[in-house]
Amino acid sequence: MAAGLLLLATFVTYLPALRDGFVWDDGPLITDNRIIQAHDGLYRSWFTTEAMDYYPVTQSLWWLEWRLWGKNAGGWHAVNVLLHAANVVLVWTVLRRLRIPGAWLAALLFAVHPVNVATVAWISEQKNTLSMLFFALSILWYLRFDETSHWRWYGWSLAAFLLALLSKAAVVMLPVVLLGCVWWLHGRLRSRDWLRTVPFFALSILLGLTTVWFQYHRGTLSGRVVHVGGLFSRVAAAGFAPWFYLSKAVLPLDLCMVYPRWNPGAWGWSGWLPGIALTGSVAFLWWKRHGWGRPLLFGLGYFVVMLFPVLGFFDQGFYEFSLVADHWQYYSMAGLTALAAAGAVALGSRLHRGQQPIIGPVAAVVIVLAAMSWQRCRVFRNQETLFRDNLLHNPLAWVAHNDLGIALAGSGRIQEAIGHFQQALRIWPDYAEAHYNLGLALSQLGRVQEASEQYEQALRIKPDDAETHCNLGNVLLKQGKINDAIRHYEQALQIKPNFAEAHYNLGNALKKLGRAPEAIAHYEQALRIRPDYPEARNALARLQVGQ
Repeated sequence: MAAGLLLLATFVTYLPALRDGFVWDDGPLITDNRIIQAHDGLYRSWFTTEAMDYYPVTQSLWWLEWRLWGKNAGGWHAVNVLLHAANVVLVWTVLRRLRIPGAWLAALLFAVHPVNVATVAWISEQKNTLSMLFFALSILWYLRFDETSHWRWYGWSLAAFLLALLSKAAVVMLPVVLLGCVWWLHGRLRSRDWLRTVPFFALSILLGLTTVWFQYHRGTLSGRVVHVGGLFSRVAAAGFAPWFYLSKAVLPLDLCMVYPRWNPGAWGWSGWLPGIALTGSVAFLWWKRHGWGRPLLFGLGYFVVMLFPVLGFFDQGFYEFSLVADHWQYYSMAGLTALAAAGAVALGSRLHRGQQPIIGPVAAVVIVLAAMSWQRCRVFRNQETLFRDNLLHNPLAWVAHNDLGIALAGSGRIQEAIGHFQQALRIWPDYAEAHYNLGLALSQLGRVQEASEQYEQALRIKPDDAETHCNLGNVLLKQGKINDAIRHYEQALQIKPNFAEAHYNLGNALKKLGRAPEAIAHYEQALRIRPDYPEARNALARLQVGQ
């Protein structure tokens, strides 16, 4: 019954998410992901380096879901809500095994907290919910092993951790969490406890390095440098970020996808203060670890440990926009909700008869959080609602202006979209994607000369972008500059040899010059890459008939 109530609370809170659509990077990761759409996508996910990141378990789930739901977003959202609901029950189960007071309340708070909406209502963050599922199972089974000394539970725990890493490598800190759980239960760490976590640390290092390689060679860091800054900036950001996340967990107001990007290098000596306060707090709690400081050290320690991969020490593609994000807090939230629930139980037990019972205020908090999450889910309805909300809270988010412009252009509001692309460029003039998208919009209005200038600006900033070369070729072709267009199509194919659209467009340009055999070769190549390319098939047929 207790588990059923947790599931019910989760489903009711996230009912609006079932009507949400695809947003932001759901496009490249889901609806435009040729790997999950291909019949051999499972093989390519596991045994090739084609993907932007190495999370083959998640890609395998997406491969299956694509065959079940296709572009019906409701099915994808339902799976994510189900995964979150399973995680809620697992959080309750793990906390019970750790003998944390108020475990059920902690799981309920985790279920309805608004910060988690950024994971549950965002389809591509199934990476989070799926990896959290295996992460929690790994902890649960390791605790079973610690209690029974039956090695099969150790094996299951290690296997679950591997699946968690292969879903998303952000769970690399699990070995440290396991040591913390053992310390919590036994009050000390024995040498055998350290030895037992060695295989877990080995998996963390191996999959962590694999993720770093993919990020720099296939993912968002490929071909560009996205970082926090020097050592001072990284340490300052790492000291401030936990306080930011803690504030959003305690008072989840003004949540948004892209928060203002900090500049730690400009903070001066004051940039050290949050980190010094954090270090001092941990040291003080360690000093008090044999008394009241013990639960605080355990809960807050888990919170900070699970945030470690996103504190700024390791480069992330998202750092281009912001140094913090709500979905990065999903794993760590359980530590704070456990502390809050245990504190509520302790307070309730101290109240004397005749005083207001604690259950009323706690119920009010849960209802308020669930209502905020319900409302937050509606923000994820589509690309436009998401980024209009973002601009309400962070009007200087250039990426929000850019992506709102994409949504407006997609619905035919080209002139309005151009205004947002231009605003993005006023905030950040060297934003290549905004130059590219502004070029696309201008081209749609027939303003090909202005479009050409925007594509050239994008290539000045990002010279190895195949799509920009291809689209610049298109506007040059419209201007009658056929040889210049061919040069850009060829550059696009040097960067991205399997670019079907570039082969097709190059075929069109060659056809205009009367070089039919070469045009046919490129049409055929486009069809080999993308057999369901009707324009290339029609152009090839017309050219062959003409010959």
